[in-house]
Amino acid sequence: MPRKKPFSVKQKKKQLQDKRERKRGLQDGLRSSSNSRSGSRERREEQTDTSDGESVTHHIRRLNQQPSQGLGPRGYDPNRYRLHFERDSREEVERRKRAAREQVLQPVSAEVLELDIQEVYQPGSVLDFPRRPPWSYEMSKEQLMSQEERSFQEYLGKIHGAYSSEKLSYFEHNLETWRQLWRVLEMSDIVLLITDIRHPVVNFPPALYEYVTGELGLALVLVLNKVDLAPPALVVAWKHYFHQHYPQLHVVLFTSFPRDPRTPQDPSSVLKKSRRRGRGWTRALGPEQLLRACEAITVGKVDLSSWREKIARDVAGATWGNGSGEEEEEDDGPAVLVEQQTDSAMEPTGPTRERYKDGVVTIGCVGFPNVGKSSLINGLVGRKVVSVSRTPGHTRYFQTYFLTPSVKLCDCPGLIFPSLLPRQLQVLAGIYPIAQIQEPYTAVGYLASRIPVQALLHLRHPEAEDPSAEHPWCAWDICEAWAEKRGYKTAKAARNDVYRAANSLLRLAVDGRLSLCFHPPGYSEQKGTWESHPETTELVVLQGRVGPAGDEEEEEEEELSSSCEEEGEEDRDADEEGEGDEDTPTSAPGSSLAGRNPYALLGEDEC
Repeated sequence: MPRKKPFSVKQKKKQLQDKRERKRGLQDGLRSSSNSRSGSRERREEQTDTSDGESVTHHIRRLNQQPSQGLGPRGYDPNRYRLHFERDSREEVERRKRAAREQVLQPVSAEVLELDIQEVYQPGSVLDFPRRPPWSYEMSKEQLMSQEERSFQEYLGKIHGAYSSEKLSYFEHNLETWRQLWRVLEMSDIVLLITDIRHPVVNFPPALYEYVTGELGLALVLVLNKVDLAPPALVVAWKHYFHQHYPQLHVVLFTSFPRDPRTPQDPSSVLKKSRRRGRGWTRALGPEQLLRACEAITVGKVDLSSWREKIARDVAGATWGNGSGEEEEEDDGPAVLVEQQTDSAMEPTGPTRERYKDGVVTIGCVGFPNVGKSSLINGLVGRKVVSVSRTPGHTRYFQTYFLTPSVKLCDCPGLIFPSLLPRQLQVLAGIYPIAQIQEPYTAVGYLASRIPVQALLHLRHPEAEDPSAEHPWCAWDICEAWAEKRGYKTAKAARNDVYRAANSLLRLAVDGRLSLCFHPPGYSEQKGTWESHPETTELVVLQGRVGPAGDEEEEEEEELSSSCEEEGEEDRDADEEGEGDEDTPTSAPGSSLAGRNPYALLGEDEC
């Protein structure tokens, strides 16, 4: 009898997984190995494909793998709408790691923070988005899908043929997700393009503007979301920038979590993650502006009086921090009809459809991941009806919600359009899942060269014997110093876990607690003009930065970034992700950032 070969624990685990899947009757290709190291090797070796199996010439990394228990009763695959990005080569990753260790960080000028949309997207080039090819009712479903796949492959080939991988940004390579966008645009009467006010140019593809306003003939409303994370002067400057360059736009300012004007601003709690309790969604700033924009677009063709009445009820019933739990909030208010459209994007829809059918206006919400599309819908409804998360790609297929009997909202999954943006900026914008970044250090260096991260976090250089002495910093030094301060250690050797520290810093930037805001062209020269603009004063009042007595709040300790932006007070998705319901203890009034590190208040699971 031959001697048995050694059998590792890893092989035994794989054997048990295969055995369980055979019992379930699954095919070998449907097994999810996202939690096994062998599965990690398989994912590193897999070749590029679209959602339908078509291979292209470039390697693709498929993110957000979900445990697969086989196809559901309706044939739904949980991994059907995974994020598909171009994979960074191993040589490129190693090169960036060396640069993070060797390149000394230098602060950039204010002009570098100015972004021009012409440089990012180059309108008129091949940096477009895939269009749905022409079809007819005589075509079968298989013929339609095959035609769309061929058209999508041609679209990818043109982009990769015109630009090298080093110049291109991350963008969506999953045809299934683009089909969701097609369906939303076809069924919408009004399209909302949601952008993050910290970098709205990143989230505004001109090709989509030309397609919606030109070919489809629809009204496009640009929503500048999260305005509480940017100075009012900068918000007004971006609003006028888009009005000037895109005259057909309707621009609306929005935030789901405005500051409470009756709550004094404590400088030591600026960087602290707070817990929202009670009717937080009813405090949204912007529903009234959005209603006025829709009334101007529909010009009386749809009765929107029920929407105005709902806003009045929400304003009358809103309370600021009443201490009630989420359970009470979920039960309040009328039920919202939710329709899940898992396979509708595959079904043919008429090229032309009746506008405002049955007296109902359909508002489609589109945009990049992490710009707050689902939070905007929750803010309009007045309570949580859509699951939200800081993880890009959380919304996997579009759903429709009846805000009122005459207003229907449609939430589309986030889509990344091709551009020439630095990939480090895309990471800081929350487009790429931070937990799955192969090399996060250069993104930290990109952030630290634009805001003084070392000073904000009171970091000590890892090689400095004298804390008062000046030492040159590189991205790796910042990560190592933050790991030392937070106590991040590797399991075996107890070294500083710089990878975990880098991910922690990137999450702080995405959440808005390390706020990096970009400016429109010419903002540095005209900053004084925008600060004295009448709309700036109005926005200051709306954001709650002027107290009830009219006195401006103290801000000398709150100007934490080189761009004079204030840090975000709230982690926008903390309560939705189930990270705890306990209120974070508040510090005593009068304490300052210089006295102690505010990050000491953060729990271990919050970074």
